Amino acid sequence: MRQEKTSLLRNQGVQSLLASLLCIVLGLLIGYIVLLIINPAGAWEAIRTIVENFLYYPSAAARLRYFGNTLVKTAPLLMCSLSVLFAYKVGLFNIGAAGQYVIGAGASLYCALGLGMPWYVCLLAAIVAGAVLGAISGILKAYRNVNEVISCIMLNWISLYLVNALLTNVKETASPYTYTLSSTNPDAILPSLGLGALFSDNQYVTIAIPLTIVVAICIWVLLAKTKLGYELRATGCNKYAAQYCGMREKRNIILTMAIAGGLAGMGAATLFLSGFEQWQTTQSAVPAMGFNGIAAAFLGGLNPIGAIFSSYFIQHITNGGAYVDKTMYSAQISDLISALIIYLCGFVLFFKVSMTGWLDRREEKRRTKKDQSGAEEGGKA
Repeated sequence: MRQEKTSLLRNQGVQSLLASLLCIVLGLLIGYIVLLIINPAGAWEAIRTIVENFLYYPSAAARLRYFGNTLVKTAPLLMCSLSVLFAYKVGLFNIGAAGQYVIGAGASLYCALGLGMPWYVCLLAAIVAGAVLGAISGILKAYRNVNEVISCIMLNWISLYLVNALLTNVKETASPYTYTLSSTNPDAILPSLGLGALFSDNQYVTIAIPLTIVVAICIWVLLAKTKLGYELRATGCNKYAAQYCGMREKRNIILTMAIAGGLAGMGAATLFLSGFEQWQTTQSAVPAMGFNGIAAAFLGGLNPIGAIFSSYFIQHITNGGAYVDKTMYSAQISDLISALIIYLCGFVLFFKVSMTGWLDRREEKRRTKKDQSGAEEGGKA
């Protein structure tokens, strides 16, 4: 029984889960201490409110509706986390998920509001736009060895200002926000297929939620069960060894960044084509969704299935911050706790190595004790 427990703890998936849970607990604990420092009178109520999120509402109908809103925001975050982890598995750091998300939003909204296209064309446009932007970084990396972090950061800002300029053509006259899909082109809204009725007739709950889960499963299959996934991971481990084995490492790098970009672009479409938000054409900061995807990817142990749960958790506590008593704390307190958890995600590998070391020492002590017992029995005989 003890050996089975030890072997279970050595499983990489179990170690990633335990390390992620430890990050969450420590993040919430440190966040609670910060709340105590700011205002001890409402600290417990604030941390409980953040964790509860939609459970804050006494009405079952309201809880379902706001639970649906959390899921709506989880879908794009999941796609951004898949974008980051897919590239990371191939040895690339796609910090450009934010820019690919932006260009996906611009492409989907312009096709919807400016060209009057149906939702499936708008969704495809977002994927293609994100893939093209990602491929640019991939080409620079493959043929000129330009660090993908540098090229992605530059493209993030180029994408933001380009999309702002493009969507100015489809914005409301009296505000910096784009037209609403419901009044301009209802055919561009993602279909619900009855899912909204499950969340107290929440009109924003669409097929985006199950679709992103299916995409996460497909990414897991691609990386873990296919020849292409093996080649991509091999290229990430050592591109020179991959080249020696006959793998086309330049093609793999470009393909990886294109797929990662397409995932982030699709994430933007799942949010903006639901009608949940409008794009603000005067914003001067890249949306945080792409950067939060980095946290969700690492908190999920760089596993596509784990990213589903980590994305929901991060969005859950982010939404929960809106219900904190504003007379005592800022609404951004949930962002602070998210940031603490994100910071602690950097120690996931450290926790896993420490756990493995602890198990090794345990087994070594057990073997030593067993050898000593055997020697004593041999001496008595």
